[in-house]
Amino acid sequence: DAKKVLPKVFKGLEEEFYCGCKYTGKEVDFASCGYVPRKDEKRARRIEWEHVVPAWVIGHQRQCWQNGGRKNCVANDPVFQMAEGDLNNLVPAVGEVNGDRSNFAYGAWTKNPEPMYGQCKTIIDFQGKRAQPREEVRGSAARISLYMHTHYDLKMSNQDKQLWCAWAKTYPVNAWEKERNTRIIELQGEGNALITDPAGLGAICG
Repeated sequence: DAKKVLPKVFKGLEEEFYCGCKYTGKEVDFASCGYVPRKDEKRARRIEWEHVVPAWVIGHQRQCWQNGGRKNCVANDPVFQMAEGDLNNLVPAVGEVNGDRSNFAYGAWTKNPEPMYGQCKTIIDFQGKRAQPREEVRGSAARISLYMHTHYDLKMSNQDKQLWCAWAKTYPVNAWEKERNTRIIELQGEGNALITDPAGLGAICG
C-alpha cells in the first residue's frame, strides 16, 4: 500500500535520495546526476523504495523475526507492518545503491569520498558494513532515523545517536522536507514531529 501512494509524496520533485538523480516513473536518468553503474546496470536503471532505517533493524529483535524472519513479521506482527510501511521512512533510491547499502548503518569517515557510482557522492564501505550518504540528505536521514527509533522504541547505540543528532543540527530542515512531511500527514495522518517541531530534537539529543 505504501508503494502505491509514494509517487504522490514525491510528485514534483522526482529526485532520488542518494545521488540526486532525476527519475520518471521507475526509470533513473543517469545523465541528470552523472551516475555510472558500479556493477549492476539493470538494477541501477530502476527506482526502488529504500527504508532509511532498514527493515532488518526494525524487525530483527522482534519475536516474529526470530520465529520466521521478515516474511513472518509481515504476515503476523501489526507493529512491524506499521513500521515497515511508515511513509516517513521510505525514499526513492537508485536500485543498485539500495542493494549495496543493504542493512548497513550510516557513517561519515571521509570528506573526500572516492566515487563509486560516477559523480554520485554517496559511498559504501562493504568491509566495514557502513554507508556514507551525500551531505545534501544527511539531515533528512538523521531526522528519519531518530523519528523511527523513538516512535517504534528501537534500540539505538550511543554512536548512532551522536551521529544522527550531529547531522540533524548541522543540516537543518529545508522547504522540500517540510512539503514531503505535509503530504505524508495528509496520506498517513502522522508525519515526523522532528520536522514540524525542531525543538523536539533537544528532547532526544539534549
